[in-house]
Amino acid sequence: MSIERESLAEVRKHTRELAAKFDLEYWRQKDKNHEYPWEFVHAFRDAGWLGALIPEEYGGLGLGLAEAGVMLQEVAASGAGMSGGSAIHFYVFPPAPVIKYGSDEMKAKWLPKLAAGEILMCFGITEPDAGVDTSRITTRAEKVEGGWKVNGRKVWITNAQNAHRILLLARTSPRDEKRPLDGMTIFFTDFDREKITVREIEKLGRAAIDSNELFIDDLFIPDEDVVGEVGKGFTYIIDGLNPERIVVGLEGIGIGRLALQLGSTYAKERVVFDRPIGQNQAVAHPLADSWIRLEAANQVCMNAADLFDQGLPCGLEAAASKYLGAEAGFEACDRSMSTHGGYAYAKEYHIERLWREVRLLRNAPFSQEMVLNYISSQALKLPRSY
Repeated sequence: MSIERESLAEVRKHTRELAAKFDLEYWRQKDKNHEYPWEFVHAFRDAGWLGALIPEEYGGLGLGLAEAGVMLQEVAASGAGMSGGSAIHFYVFPPAPVIKYGSDEMKAKWLPKLAAGEILMCFGITEPDAGVDTSRITTRAEKVEGGWKVNGRKVWITNAQNAHRILLLARTSPRDEKRPLDGMTIFFTDFDREKITVREIEKLGRAAIDSNELFIDDLFIPDEDVVGEVGKGFTYIIDGLNPERIVVGLEGIGIGRLALQLGSTYAKERVVFDRPIGQNQAVAHPLADSWIRLEAANQVCMNAADLFDQGLPCGLEAAASKYLGAEAGFEACDRSMSTHGGYAYAKEYHIERLWREVRLLRNAPFSQEMVLNYISSQALKLPRSY
């Protein structure tokens, strides 16, 4: 692997120290009160980390995905979980299509603001009736003088309560059965609240970060807000999805590592029948097994990040990263829950929040079953099932 170990170690050290300033109780309260963790975001902004992947010429750090992934893994492992992970990673991989395909004017105007944390963006792809078949989105952009008029619905949109800009995918031509992924366009545009109605969704975990339905009615988008070529939007989205899958895998591992630490500490301190429960193999072996699985998943994720940073194909490796990181992270949390026994349900032990947050990764950004479908058809060349 070509990753610079010294660079990764430096990123890990500094971001771990920064994230540690926000303890488990901070995150418990943010979760309890459904409060966006602005103090945490501002700390990372002030330290310059929000522009991790944004090129230096636009005010960012110009780091690779490996470094950005390590940063977000440390965020998740600090106790921030996906509440902290989501708050930071929306500055990391969602801007990727703008960085790679945006016009010079678009990049010069908006990337420095993202790197400086002056604006917050959201990612508008998912729709209630399309599921994982993005080709069937129905949000439609009609060409008008000077731009586009957009109508449609989006769902599970993170950050919409506070976003200033939206990276929006819409159909600009009808779906063609022969080329179903053509005819979609990405826009990076103002989040006009007079034209976009936002409705927050109550959900199981990650309560500090809002998830929303969007209702878009006659939203005008100027031509200058088109990212790349009209009709090529889906191919551009892929450049944001592979990094997302790798980073999500690393975040899942980070959460799992903290859960394992909490479970192991409890197993050493909890005495039943005159011995610490961690002395029992029925408790110790599942925790040990999770340590192995987390380490193995981490190797897969870092290999995928290295491939991405070298500009090599990494679709299969990115999918595997998300799958293994989500599985290993959830299993570690679940086993720590079992180790805590009845106390796992007490919020003061924090493990139930981590369990709720890591569970999300089995479903998002796409399900484990869809990963297996993809690997089956692309790696094993089996007949496509979807």
